[in-house]
Amino acid sequence: MYIPSLKTKYKAEIVPALMKEFGFKTVMQVPRLEKIVINQGIGQAIADKKLLEFGVRELSDIAGQKAVQTYSTKDISNFKLRKNMPIGIMVTLRKERMYEFLERLISVALPRIRDFKGINSKLDGHGNYTLGITEQIIFPEIDLDKIVKIMGLQVTFVTSTDKDEEALALLKHFGLPFKSSKN
Repeated sequence: MYIPSLKTKYKAEIVPALMKEFGFKTVMQVPRLEKIVINQGIGQAIADKKLLEFGVRELSDIAGQKAVQTYSTKDISNFKLRKNMPIGIMVTLRKERMYEFLERLISVALPRIRDFKGINSKLDGHGNYTLGITEQIIFPEIDLDKIVKIMGLQVTFVTSTDKDEEALALLKHFGLPFKSSKN
């Protein structure tokens, strides 16, 4: 059975390092990555329904798992938006697929960003981190000839801890290229 290399790295290296760093007594106290949620808001889908179909296909290719449409929860007349209209796409990755996606993100996709100097280290206050990506074309799974529109997406890392410093240390150990705090 295939086990992603980041999962074995987590068990072998990251858990002991975090236990030593934060003084955890048991392995169960060590924060872990619970899921990765990839989300793409497509506001133009109100006018053009084809964008959603292309977006679902692209996000499914990126994640390796079928993406689902998200729907609006209320009416907003200024945006010509009605309740239950499809306006976005999301996919939730867990277990092996989550580690595989994280490995591809760190080693292949992020280095392809032009003028890349690292990602911001601002968490949400509850131990979760959201990374905004402006172009979906940084992923090698996307065929440039079939691109209809360049769209951004958000990648949210949900951890098992409530403390930002523990979650940041976990993500740094996984190898996310955060900007140095000196800048």
